[in-house]
Order: sequence, then structure tokens, then C-alpha cells
Amino acid sequence: MPANLTLETLRDAVASGEIDTVLTCVCDMQGRLMGKRFHAQHFLTAGHEGTHGCNYLLALDAEMWTVPGYRSASWEKGYGDYIHKPDLTTLRRAPWLPGTAMVMADFLDHHGVPVAHAPRHVLRRQVERARALGLEPMMATELEFFLFEESFEQLWDSGYRRMTPVVRYNNDYGIFGTSKEEAVMRPLRNVLFAAGIPVENTKGEAEAGQEEINIRYSDAIDAADTHSIVKMVTKEIAQQQGRSVTFMAKYDTNRAGSSSHIHQSLWKDGRNAFHDPGAPHGMSALMRSYLAGLLAHAADVTYFLAPNVNSYKRFTVGLFAPTKAVWSRDNRTAGYRVVGEDTKAVRVECRVGGADLNPYLALAAQLAAGLDGIEKGMELEPEMTGDMYAAQDVREVPRTLRDAAVALNASGMLRSAMGDDVVDHYVHAARWEIAESDRLVTDVERLRGFERL
Repeated sequence: MPANLTLETLRDAVASGEIDTVLTCVCDMQGRLMGKRFHAQHFLTAGHEGTHGCNYLLALDAEMWTVPGYRSASWEKGYGDYIHKPDLTTLRRAPWLPGTAMVMADFLDHHGVPVAHAPRHVLRRQVERARALGLEPMMATELEFFLFEESFEQLWDSGYRRMTPVVRYNNDYGIFGTSKEEAVMRPLRNVLFAAGIPVENTKGEAEAGQEEINIRYSDAIDAADTHSIVKMVTKEIAQQQGRSVTFMAKYDTNRAGSSSHIHQSLWKDGRNAFHDPGAPHGMSALMRSYLAGLLAHAADVTYFLAPNVNSYKRFTVGLFAPTKAVWSRDNRTAGYRVVGEDTKAVRVECRVGGADLNPYLALAAQLAAGLDGIEKGMELEPEMTGDMYAAQDVREVPRTLRDAAVALNASGMLRSAMGDDVVDHYVHAARWEIAESDRLVTDVERLRGFERL
């Protein structure tokens, strides 16, 4: 969906005093929006052509630590700059903040060449690959999170203990329970809509204090932009109301995790090319080959769906996160679910991803795998039915980040689709997260061993 400002309408809004600030936003490796706050007049004068920022933004961990070992940015290379080039098609109002607009930007080097491992460019390459086949990827993400009574500052100061969900019980689809959360959820829906983001709905999810927000499907890059904006704005609105949220894949051992399911289809000439009314379940040959590619490369792409050590703690039997990378129709125990069978909306839902994924990288990896299935004319394996948690001797979701990193590193498909430098960059990121997890002493270790060992 096009954003709701142009450079000319922004100029008018600045002249009238309606807008005085413009956020220029790039996406980092963790899927967070980073950038600058421009005085709106300077953005109109020069900032809309580009600004700059340290290249370490694509070589940091979640704590903003300068991770050693990247080829693209290091102390040895002096941590120089990348250009942040605004994509003016994404210029929109930011009504959750007074007098503010925002724009997404791309990372370029000093010669104006896109930075290969920048998440938005990684996705753009796969979109261009699909378009070369005459296909337009249409995608959407379902984003889950937990909403707590305490503020971010209160939880930080307490060491993230004694978190209180706004709703104390499983309120999946509940109307009464979600009324308690409307101080956050109602303004969230409204400011997103006012920003030109087509919100469909919010709902209670299947755990105490858990929420889901759904945005209408769009082209792949817009879907990823929207996802990253929604995450940021959700935090902004919660903070304004003295509350907090988390997009961790698994914030509590005894709670269900938070997912980010990815719905995907390929369109041709304005119609869903996955739909063939004369084929079984309405699934075209194109769709079957695409799904075959997703399954063939399921292990290879898992890192981009589950990029943190914590991500793998979500894959728990009986809590609606899949453990088997197989396909089934309308079956929430399968990693890949066919939704909307026998309708024009037939599509694939990947249920593997957690709420902590980077949307650009996750969507890019899905497209890379599916397009490989199409290009190679892969045959779709038989559908699995029943309880996939209980299924034996079938393809499993990698159990740890270490397993996923090995699969990513060995993936000839992703190296061909994304480039060796891109894959090596994210393998290095995965290995850093593993090393840090191996190094850190946890509360659980103290709980289990302080006195008893």
C-alpha cells in the first residue's frame, strides 16, 4: 500500500506548521528501525536526497556491541559510513508522535551501490528474481507479542522479574478480556491506520497477556516495511501508556511463545498464480513447486526465521509452534500450512518464524527457497495429516541455533540466491549469538546449582 505523503504534500504540511520532524529509518540486522530525526525543513532542503550513518549498524548484536570478525565493518577498517538513501515512496505521517513524518531508507556505499547484506536489499534481490519470472510476491505477517502492566523502565530496573500480563489468563479471541487492553490496542490500531498502514484487526492470543495484530497483505517489500514499523509503533504506544511489550520468541518457560507467521503467494497479471480451480485443493502447479522448494530448503532458511538462541525455546510440543517442517491443509501442527484451499486466496502459511525475526530476511529466505522450487520444477511431497507433533521419521525444524547455523552455512541454494558474502555475514552473526549464550551465566544456572552442586 502506498504511504500517505509525497515530497510536495510534506512541503505543504511543513509550511503550515503541521509537521516539523522527519524520521529517516534504516533496518538493522535485528529488524529494528535506526536512523535520525531531521528538522523537517532541512529534510526538504537536503535530507531527502540522503544522509549517512556508521556502517557498524550492520555489524552489531542486540546490545549494540561492536562484534569482531565481520569483513564489512571492523576496528581495522575504522568503522566508516554508509549512505542512508530515503525511499520517498515510503514517506508517511507518524501520528503516534506530534508533528512527525517518517521515511524508510536503504543502505548504500559511497559509490551509491546497495549494501549487499542490508536486510532491505537482501529482500529486494529476491523480489527482482521473482519479477524476472513475471511474478509478484504478495505477503503478510501475523505478529504476536505480550503486553504487560509495568513500564519498560520498571522492568529494566527489576531485572525483568515479576512481569504482570494485563490480562491474567488465556484470552484467545476473547472480547471481554481484550477490553482491558484497549488503552494500548485501540490507539495502536488508529495511529497505524492514520499512517496509511491497513490494519485489519487485533485479537487476544492463546496465552495470558498475549496479543496478535494483523495487517492486510501487500507486496513483499511493503509487507516487511510495515512489519518493522508495527513493531516500533507497538512499543511507542505501550510506552506512552506506561506499559511494556515484548517480541521475544519465548519470554517465559511456562508460557507459549510469540510467532510471526508468514503468508505468501505469487501473483501474475493481478491474479493469484497459486490458484488453479481445476487442480486438487485449488493449488496450481506453480504453487506446488514453490511449496516443494520451501520444504526442500526448510533447514537452510530456519536461521532467518529463528535468529536467536531464545528462538528455539518456542518450538514446544502442544503450544502451537511447529516442530516438524512438513505441509498440511489447515493444520496448525504443521510447519507449513496451506490456507484457503479451493479459493482465490489459496496461499502458504509458514508457521516456523518467531516474533523476533527480521522481516526482510525472513521473507527473502522464503522467496529464495520457493523460487528455487519453481525454477527446478520440484515435485511436492505427499501431504501429512493428523497430529504432526506425534509424527515420527519426518523432517524436523532444527532444534537449536547451532543446528540452524550449520544448515545456513552449508546451503548452496542460499549462497546462490543471496551471495556468499551475505550468507557468511549472517553465519557470523549466528555464531556470535551462540558464543555469547555459551559464555553467559544465567539465572537458571544459579537457581539449579548455587546450593545443590
